[in-house]
Amino acid sequence: MSKAKLEQLRSELDKVNLEILELINKRGELVKQTAQAKENHGADKNYDPVRERDMLELIKKNNTGPFKNATIIHLFKEIFKAGLELQEKDHTNDLLVSRKHKIDNTIIDVNGAKFGDGAPRYIFGPCAVESYEQVAQVAEQIKNKGLKIIRGGAFKPRTSPYDFQGLGFDGLKILKEIADEFGLAVVSEIVSPSDIEKAAEYLDVIQIGARNMQNFELLKAAGEVNKPIVLKRGMSATVSDFINAAEYIHSRGNGEIILCERGIRTYETSTRNTLDITAVPILKQETHLPVIVDVTHSTGRRDLLIPAAKAALAIGADGIMAEVHPDPAVALSDAQQQMDFDQFDQFYNEVVKK
Repeated sequence: MSKAKLEQLRSELDKVNLEILELINKRGELVKQTAQAKENHGADKNYDPVRERDMLELIKKNNTGPFKNATIIHLFKEIFKAGLELQEKDHTNDLLVSRKHKIDNTIIDVNGAKFGDGAPRYIFGPCAVESYEQVAQVAEQIKNKGLKIIRGGAFKPRTSPYDFQGLGFDGLKILKEIADEFGLAVVSEIVSPSDIEKAAEYLDVIQIGARNMQNFELLKAAGEVNKPIVLKRGMSATVSDFINAAEYIHSRGNGEIILCERGIRTYETSTRNTLDITAVPILKQETHLPVIVDVTHSTGRRDLLIPAAKAALAIGADGIMAEVHPDPAVALSDAQQQMDFDQFDQFYNEVVKK
């Protein structure tokens, strides 16, 4: 075959490719019009298996080769699948938390720490409030480093009913008293919708934990208070699940939401959870909300806190949450993952201070 003939054939293939492209796009437009017609007539099912079967039978009947029917059916099924995707309404455009709804970043001011303004922010504190002395020691460390926020668990949803469940409102009172003394803002988790209004008297930021990410009544209640919310991703939640959980809060009027990636449950056992680091830029692209990473719960290991925090900040996280305890060996919960004060100093020097 001459070179000229080869070029002619290639030119004809290019022409056919463009004709196929034009027809596929034309089909896509017809599919969208069909979906609109169905909606106008009150039909809510886009997929019609009988219609698909009839179309495939017509295609097979008119197939003259050289492709076998199996190949042709496979190709057209992919085209049909793409058509169905065109018919699916993109509800993300309608979400209040969506970047399409609001282009600019939401900035949330917590005691002068502005989450979402481009500078990294930090939340430190013990896993659980155990005593006044314990929290006061941690608060002093936080204050001396020029930081603004303390966290601590007063209500502790635990896997085992026999594990330490927290001090409840007595714990919140301890947090509030010490925070006022040291000029810090308080973050703590609330697990019951009925407790939110009372807890708001003690808290500057209400945390909704991973186990309650889809406690929809709690999300609704959080949406009705005038307090920032730290919403943690559920351990088995998709990014879409997470975004829609935030929408529950925003839909009730409270748009001050900080998303917290805290690791998801996978088959890996070398860490407590698996830190889904790419969730950070995805969440920042899909929403206008600030995104922080809890390096303590995502790793469950003190030796991984610094590299995990560096990775989170490098990929665009707006902040880091980590746990600190005066003596982790005697902590009433999660002893293996909390930093002592020497480790906290190292974390501060390598991650915060830089």
